[in-house]
Amino acid sequence: MSQTQIAVIVGSLRKDSINRKLAQALATLAPADFTLKIVEIGDLPLYNQDDDAQQAASVLRMKAEIAAAQGVIFVTPEYNRSIPGVLKNALDHGSRPYGQSVWGGKPAGVLGASPGAIGTALAQQHLRNVLAFLNMPTLAQPEVFLHVDDSTFSPEGGFATDRTRAFIQTWMNAYTAWVKKQTA
Repeated sequence: MSQTQIAVIVGSLRKDSINRKLAQALATLAPADFTLKIVEIGDLPLYNQDDDAQQAASVLRMKAEIAAAQGVIFVTPEYNRSIPGVLKNALDHGSRPYGQSVWGGKPAGVLGASPGAIGTALAQQHLRNVLAFLNMPTLAQPEVFLHVDDSTFSPEGGFATDRTRAFIQTWMNAYTAWVKKQTA
């Protein structure tokens, strides 16, 4: 059985990020033939088109990790009703130089967690607009706008309740089926 590699981009750099916790817990729900790997984006310089001819080592590393994956999951917080700057920076780096995007054709999944009442709904919508431009077929349903509190994640790094685990497992099952369909 061959492994399907999925790159996971977390749009938060915070040490105790709930979206990083979500990404790590999500990885425990992947089927045996899928491997999820978080791709670090915090070391990327700010995107500057002047650097396209000589991209930084961190940019080349990120692009290689995305190129090697068969799909990408974006786990994003919501900052000021949109995606975090660090996530947009990673998307811009991966799409450049013009005509050399690593994103094109990669099946994408989008989800996010927040203590706020509307979760990450607006950030996810903005992100979906960018992914459409980058030619990334994106899973539309089910959607995950996870409202979190202190009881969402277990101390071991998984989900604390069967209800939350089952809800996220439904998303994971849909996403992995989506990837298989898109890469067949």
